[in-house]
Amino acid sequence: MTASAPAARGTALVVVDVQNDFCAGPLAASRYPGDPGRLAEVVANTARAVAAARARGTEVVLVRFLGDPRYQGAAWRRRDAARGKPPKCLAGTWGAEFTAPLQPVPGEAVFTKHASFDAFLAQGPEPGGGVEGAEVPVTARGLERYLTQRGISHLAFAGLFADVCVDSTARTAFQKGFHITVLSDCTTALHTSDEQILTFMRRLYGARVTTHDHPALWARHPEEEPWTEPPATSAPPPADPAPIPGSPPPRQAAPVPGNSPPPAAG
Repeated sequence: MTASAPAARGTALVVVDVQNDFCAGPLAASRYPGDPGRLAEVVANTARAVAAARARGTEVVLVRFLGDPRYQGAAWRRRDAARGKPPKCLAGTWGAEFTAPLQPVPGEAVFTKHASFDAFLAQGPEPGGGVEGAEVPVTARGLERYLTQRGISHLAFAGLFADVCVDSTARTAFQKGFHITVLSDCTTALHTSDEQILTFMRRLYGARVTTHDHPALWARHPEEEPWTEPPATSAPPPADPAPIPGSPPPRQAAPVPGNSPPPAAG
């Protein structure tokens, strides 16, 4: 699909942070709490979704993360220092590169986040979509403006991680009026279960959840379908995060007068 061609049916496939430090190599494996093979499945399925989108003329938008300390705010730096987290996806390194099967092609827009989760805070599109000699609309600055200029009102999401950058971007997209679809086999969660975050997005954003192998479904605009309420989930709530070393203990709420239980008889 060229930069001047209209977006098919007002849909874009948004691929979030499928970069080496998140899904390939020892750093990715050490951070992911589940079987690292799941990351490889996500990459493979996302590559298939991208191929299907290109074949159908559906717009593909790629988003990447750069975590260099110079891009981090004070709170971000404090958190990483307290938790001993090394920076990831440093500009110019292998870790920041898109994983091999998911390189942009000429005319596809690439948006770069600088130490942020939400792609609507990203800069771009970059000239040529990161491909030398390619053309993208130079008047579109920022994801929202780019999508609006392209006539896109429905975003299908793939990438990492479902409960971090995918959710952050989907949340803003919903609030800005975009319809949301999530490809469940093209993403996975880092801090909670996949079921929990997908159910959350269905309930809160009205997201449609499907898989990569149904492009005729996920490329179709959600307004063409009736609303369906997601089923309740019995998954337990996520555990409280570990305390940051040196932080004061959590504050206990004072008892409300009159609410104390009566003393035991005795």
